[in-house]
Amino acid sequence: MTFNINIPVKIISGKDCLKQNSALLSIGKRAIIVCGGHGAAASGALGDACEILAQSGIEYLIFDKITENPPLATCYDGGMSAAAFGADFVIGIGGGSSLDAAKAIAAFASNPDIAPLDIFDDKKLVNRALPLVLIPTTAGTGSEANPYSIITLPDGKQKKTFNHPDSWARVAFLDPNYTMSLPHRNTISCALDAFAHGLESYLSPKATDISSMFAMYAMRGIWDVLTSYPENFTYEMRETLLYASCAAGLAISITGTGFPHPLGYSLTLLDGIPHGAACAVFDGDYIEYNERTELGKAKMSEIYAALHTTPRIMKEYLPALAEVELSMTAQEIEQHIELVAGAKNYANSPYVITKEEMFEIYNKHFAKSARKGRK
Repeated sequence: MTFNINIPVKIISGKDCLKQNSALLSIGKRAIIVCGGHGAAASGALGDACEILAQSGIEYLIFDKITENPPLATCYDGGMSAAAFGADFVIGIGGGSSLDAAKAIAAFASNPDIAPLDIFDDKKLVNRALPLVLIPTTAGTGSEANPYSIITLPDGKQKKTFNHPDSWARVAFLDPNYTMSLPHRNTISCALDAFAHGLESYLSPKATDISSMFAMYAMRGIWDVLTSYPENFTYEMRETLLYASCAAGLAISITGTGFPHPLGYSLTLLDGIPHGAACAVFDGDYIEYNERTELGKAKMSEIYAALHTTPRIMKEYLPALAEVELSMTAQEIEQHIELVAGAKNYANSPYVITKEEMFEIYNKHFAKSARKGRK
């Protein structure tokens, strides 16, 4: 048994938690706010943060160029903008892409002489990253609660994880109100991402009692909300999802993720499938392969019991919620697999799938002949 944990981020939650703890936002004299072009403003979080900074006499620059699956070049540009502005801390507002980008921008800003790809070389990061404050406006990645930053490489076809001790936030604010503007379909996709984090963490050989507690808390909350088939997500539902996604983010900070994530990356980058839905496509496969092991079977039994569900329902329901309909040629499937075949995530499961099994999984879901057979 182990009891290893390293979660230095201070998490503040609840309605109006940012306004009620405004002093915690002011951790410097000049801030760069990292966000996308729409969501941060629509949620109300950007306006609240700017108001607090202005009242505190803190100068700020808004860098609102973050898109989904943030490109390395955009993160580098953000870092150079932060350095030129003289920012001494970074505020990330938005979904996982904005929070991930904020972490990379904080590192680039304090190391302005490195080349873009040097961010993945710890030896090149000679200066500590700028301090971070993170404010999620979606309930999905849990990026506010871990040091991971998933960045799209210059070829636009691969992602790479930037993971550095300085990438932990100083403080994160979880206000369910900031997630209320997220559309219904996006809310489901984000919830599926968080559920995948919980599932993959719980089954990980690296799991501890603490990570398992966070993972189960996350899965239980998300499952209860999604299986109520809500036409509209109430404040209480969004609160449950937000806290669950944060808990799942904490869980993977200890364990990492399993194979639905790398298999899903190709669907996101090549086919434009939202990340959460792309992971959920493979949840049933993840369960089935891991149930071939004693450890996997035992852990899944615990999950079924806690969620009051059955193997068939879980294996079918999660991929069905993803609503991914793709048809691929053999060449396209090979392209998708080759992009992610070398990911480290595959080893992080009781059952480690082979490359041949990756092809089996993709063929089952997407091969043109298979698709015709199911119609």
